[in-house]
Amino acid sequence: MAGLHRNGTGTAGSYFNSDLYNFTGVPYVKEHFNKLCELNSYNDANMIRNCYLVGLTDLDQSNEYVQNSIAAFLNNLIDLGVAGFRVDAAKHMWPKDIADIQMKVKDLPEGGRPFFYHEVIDQSNGPVTTQQYTSLGYVTEFRYCQKIKEAIGGFNQLDSVVDYNWGMTDSDHALVFVDNHDNQRGHGGGGSIITFEKPLDYNLAVAFTLANDYGFVRVMSSYYFGDNSDLGPPHTADYVTKNVPFDPSNVTACGNDWVCEHRWPAIANMVAFRNAVVGTVKENYYNQNNQVAFSRGNKGFFAMSRTGQMDVTLQTGLPAGQYCDLISECATKVTVAADGTARIVIHNKDIPVLAISVGEFLFFCSFRIQCTY
Repeated sequence: MAGLHRNGTGTAGSYFNSDLYNFTGVPYVKEHFNKLCELNSYNDANMIRNCYLVGLTDLDQSNEYVQNSIAAFLNNLIDLGVAGFRVDAAKHMWPKDIADIQMKVKDLPEGGRPFFYHEVIDQSNGPVTTQQYTSLGYVTEFRYCQKIKEAIGGFNQLDSVVDYNWGMTDSDHALVFVDNHDNQRGHGGGGSIITFEKPLDYNLAVAFTLANDYGFVRVMSSYYFGDNSDLGPPHTADYVTKNVPFDPSNVTACGNDWVCEHRWPAIANMVAFRNAVVGTVKENYYNQNNQVAFSRGNKGFFAMSRTGQMDVTLQTGLPAGQYCDLISECATKVTVAADGTARIVIHNKDIPVLAISVGEFLFFCSFRIQCTY
């Protein structure tokens, strides 16, 4: 709950006093919190999970009343249409307590369990690991951010972007991303990462991540904050958050200090590629001269070039025929021969990415304003 030495009225109108452990809106009182202790060592799992992270009053989530209160809140959100949850700072909670809470959360109205993923910052240097949380759902894999940054700088390292010897989470449970709201500001295991501030590298990193067969991918969408990492979202003088502009005639455009990376062609259109190749693995891998390419079973083929130039004949794994490049939205076409090979040509220094998939015409008729044939 709120940090110590805070009191006042919350956004919904209820009073709180953190020093008295009095949160009337729930309500929570002192018996619902862990005993006060300072988190001053990340080498002690008990301290990480029981003490006060940056002075925040720490709920005792083994307490049944606390579990029921949290579950009731999540169930109310499901009634409002929410289908999934990000569990912030899961590293600072006991996995069994989270499991008990999740068991009290009901199924979605349309059937099935809510989507859960858990924020666990694991840099292979402490007692709390991502593997301790995989039974609960997906778990954030922060090490991937560093690995993909290193690999985009020299494509030869793409071969080892997933490094299980480093303790990285198994593919079925890893939630992967190139950057997030914390580490793009130097927090949350940040520092050595790629962000929207380097568009070429970012396009390559996210495109590869979406093309690859590792983990469940989250796409970031940011706003400009300059040198002030504490700056909130774009807002007017009276602190109303600005709208994110959208122009149907130019769907990649943005404005109002929003970045909208999720609209960039090498990112937005690669989401369609990933959906098209689900259930397949990486095959026909090629990596030479800062050029990388591979197929995803017999459903898709992906290529990208660090230099913006590529002209090589490769095995695509796809049925013979002519395919539209998803990234250029069919401005480039690829002809696959009867033996599955195709001449792969990239000539684009800004977005040196190419992706083709079986059934891509369905994508263009549903995702863009006009169908492309």
